[in-house]
Amino acid sequence: MSKKELTSSSIVVILLFNLLIIGKAEIYIVTVEGEPVISYKGGVNGFEATAVESDSDEKIDVTSELVTSYSRHLEKKHDMLLGMLFDQGTYKKLYSYRHLINGFAVHISPEQAETLRGAPGVKSVERDWKVRRLTTHTPQFLGLPTGVWPTGGGFDRAGEDIVIAFVDSGIYPHHPSFSTHNTEPYGPVLKYRGKCEVDPDTKRDFCNGKIVGAQHFAKAAKMAGAFNPGIDFDSPLDGDGHGSHTAAIAAGNNGIPVRMHGFEYGRASGMAPRARIAVYKALYRIFGGFVADVVAAIDQAVQDGVDILNLSVGPNSPPSAAKTTFLNPFDTALLSAVRAGVFVAQAAGNGGPFPKTLLSYSPWIASVAAAVDDRRYKNHFTLGNGKILAGIGLSPATHANRTFTLVAANDVLLDSSVAKYSPCDCQRPEVLNKNLVEGNILLCGYSFNFVAGTASIKRVSETAKILGAIGFVLAVENASPGTKFDPVPVGIPGILITDISMSMELIDYYNVSTPRDWTGRVRNFKAVGSIGESLKPILHKSAPQVALFSARGPNIKDYSFQDADLLKPDILAPGSLIWSAWAPNGTDEADYVGEGFAMISGTSMAAPHIAGIAALVKQKHPHWSPAAIKSALMTTSTTLDRAESPLQAQQYSESGTMSLVRATPFDFGSGHVNPRAALDPGLIFDAGYEDYLGFLCTTPGIDAHEIKNYTNSPCNYTLGHPWNLNIPSITISHLVGTQIVTRTVTNVAKEETYVITAQMAPAIAIDTNPPAMTLRPGASGKFSVTLTVRSVMGTYSFGEVLLKGSRGHKVRIPVVAMGYDR
Repeated sequence: MSKKELTSSSIVVILLFNLLIIGKAEIYIVTVEGEPVISYKGGVNGFEATAVESDSDEKIDVTSELVTSYSRHLEKKHDMLLGMLFDQGTYKKLYSYRHLINGFAVHISPEQAETLRGAPGVKSVERDWKVRRLTTHTPQFLGLPTGVWPTGGGFDRAGEDIVIAFVDSGIYPHHPSFSTHNTEPYGPVLKYRGKCEVDPDTKRDFCNGKIVGAQHFAKAAKMAGAFNPGIDFDSPLDGDGHGSHTAAIAAGNNGIPVRMHGFEYGRASGMAPRARIAVYKALYRIFGGFVADVVAAIDQAVQDGVDILNLSVGPNSPPSAAKTTFLNPFDTALLSAVRAGVFVAQAAGNGGPFPKTLLSYSPWIASVAAAVDDRRYKNHFTLGNGKILAGIGLSPATHANRTFTLVAANDVLLDSSVAKYSPCDCQRPEVLNKNLVEGNILLCGYSFNFVAGTASIKRVSETAKILGAIGFVLAVENASPGTKFDPVPVGIPGILITDISMSMELIDYYNVSTPRDWTGRVRNFKAVGSIGESLKPILHKSAPQVALFSARGPNIKDYSFQDADLLKPDILAPGSLIWSAWAPNGTDEADYVGEGFAMISGTSMAAPHIAGIAALVKQKHPHWSPAAIKSALMTTSTTLDRAESPLQAQQYSESGTMSLVRATPFDFGSGHVNPRAALDPGLIFDAGYEDYLGFLCTTPGIDAHEIKNYTNSPCNYTLGHPWNLNIPSITISHLVGTQIVTRTVTNVAKEETYVITAQMAPAIAIDTNPPAMTLRPGASGKFSVTLTVRSVMGTYSFGEVLLKGSRGHKVRIPVVAMGYDR
């Protein structure tokens, strides 16, 4: 039958069949043969090379006819492949990836995916998978105003003309952290070629000189049926809060007053206040995001000419088809980004304190763990019997030298029928009796609803205020071991009692002091108390500490959880209770809905600290590679806290309560970032695309064919062992007998002589050679580290190599190994 002879009934049948196919379709990311723009060195008739030499500072001119014509050629090939294999209407191509990887995202059925897998020229077909968010004081804590900003010309020049890309939930462009009203005018950034989308409601674009680019990527989210334009915003506008928060941590304006409820909690500043912000929205309120959208955002960011890429996101689960953690469309796109000269900071993950919970694996990425800094928002509640109960919160005190009557929410219900609303958690003022609450302290219970996110401390405060209470106490009567409690700023006196034994003391005192009739109804309220003030933090010398939630190593090389010969995380940065900008319509944190600032925690907050500090290093050393910047950050980091004691990590004790243990490189990588030292590291460990390829090619269990599929590169280069990758850490997960590891350092300072020493836990012997080396400016030198098994312990041993310079530089790299007898 010809197409002209189709009857109406047969058309209906075909349409129904197509609908069935589309109905069970999913999104797939497909890579195909042929080099992407970044690595194309010629060879296709009619198209000249677009790649630049890897050791060159030159960037690809994406606006050139060479690049645009080759880019169109790749997209045409994607369309031709799909058109040859499938009937029109049975598939929908979402993106063509042409810059970092050669491939596309397409919405097809599993059967069509199988057809694609068998098609000539197709290298990989992977079902899309989801990613999630890995959710003012820190500039001072890190020593930026006195130690770093002056060397770059002060805060008003810190990060000048460095463009940081944020693949996140968008931005709220009207926030004072991104305003240009009180700053010196921003000139154009000629190297950046990104565009600014227009807000569909206001018809204004999102850029202002500080924000230089704003785009959003949601084709996969829409095709998957997850996108809701009413709350997700079909524009770069932040409907969540997370994106504005991370952007302001890295590059927010300096000295922005953090005001809430009439109080000023300090002044917020980004790490690099003068850096430019480029927004690539690919995360959304409820569902997070899809890798197809994230890869499209990364591809566009690098094409646009950004310097730094911040990723406060991680996968929900392993990719369906990938065998190794280092090879998938996401990590491969990041490898190409680094090849293009872009430094990548990624949140390590929030699965701590348990081992092997990292979500950032690859050596070309800076994987960032989260630290608790030196602020603690502690408060106290004084009972009428004189006992003082410790708690947390950010609130004013009740009136000095006065006590106030305590009334429990369960004792002031309007009638018994409202018990179904869990009234004790004080979320509904309409079910409580205002006459009994007014002028008193409202006692509420911390229920599971707070953990689930359906109740919030902000709402307790609002309930108390509506009812005329003088303040509130929220008592935790039971909690899962290790439940994390964060202080929340409120406008009236309020405290959260997190210690269950202290909550029981409070409840016992209340019950003893509150006479009741035979039915249990309160005769009169006689329990009294007062709430202390906690508007200012208490500063602790035991900071920094590794945060409880921060993901831990060892790193894994595959999804069978086999240990990798590569240390992760790389570095530690502040990530707990971080004040930063917030989107007023953001819903990511119930306690900050409608606010302009939020104080939240996560490795999501740690990564932009490193992105911003990397911008300062890039500003001072514009020709350094991403590996050189990462090396400077790592080798100058510290493993001591402010009291000069070894770093500690928050951990669960056997009873399930939180305790502190001595931290290891699996907790903090090389150590806690030290921005001042990173600007002048003395030596760097450099590495490039060929080195990363050599790492992949020498990692046991990775198939060379798989490497070629993802990188378009054959395994012509070997390191001998993966631990010979020239990075500022050494990890051997299976050490038998003796191994010699080599490293090359390059002097980026004046001529200096370095003495090389090493120390290691007793189970492994360590030695270095030569004992010293003198390097002229720009010169490189090699040294070797010999590791020998002394005794098989069944656990990892930790140590370090120290290169101590005659001019004061100290370069330290962690060493991690587990000994085996065979």
